[in-house]
Amino acid sequence: MKAEFVPNRSERNSVCKASAPRNPVTFQTIAKSEELVEGRGRPFSLEGYRIALVRHEGTVYALDDLCPHADASIAFGPVENGCIACPWHYAEFDLKTGAVLSGPSPRGIRTYPVREIDGSVEISLDDDDSPD
Repeated sequence: MKAEFVPNRSERNSVCKASAPRNPVTFQTIAKSEELVEGRGRPFSLEGYRIALVRHEGTVYALDDLCPHADASIAFGPVENGCIACPWHYAEFDLKTGAVLSGPSPRGIRTYPVREIDGSVEISLDDDDSPD
């Protein structure tokens, strides 16, 4: 009979589990940089997704263009202090994370990786950055 090694509790907790390899992120062009105005959002569509692109303090953010509270387009809401508000009932969402900052929305909204290259705005639909 061969002896079997059984790690003690602290050894079991320190064992690293190999994570699955991540696929490279695929970016797709959604708009031209010149289409975005500082401090304002604009709605776009890509592969059936409704996306709000917002330029705030020189950075472009991409979020789902649908308020979870009443299905309004958030692209037309006011932008300030790193957040965008739903134009209907003023639920506020963090531009970076999509987290709901104030009600009446029951949850946050999905954000997307975004980059600007050579006058084009590109986003990735690959990652699910939905707030919990």
